[in-house]
Amino acid sequence: MNMANILIYVHPEFDAKRRHHLENWVSGCIGVDCAEFDHHAHPHSLMVKYDPDAIQGMTILNIVRRLDPVATMVGL
Repeated sequence: MNMANILIYVHPEFDAKRRHHLENWVSGCIGVDCAEFDHHAHPHSLMVKYDPDAIQGMTILNIVRRLDPVATMVGL
């Protein structure tokens, strides 16, 4: 299994409850190993570790954009 990482920025107004919901939602996707925010240093940066053979980075971004239409992805 291949693994890749992407970093997705969400809107700064996303509160802790919404960030937690987003972590759980993305982590539950097939092909995603984990999704988590760095709650202290960068609370609006979602790091996602995933298998690119099972799910594409753009698919993950589109899932995040259902809750935050202005989310942006930074490749790693």
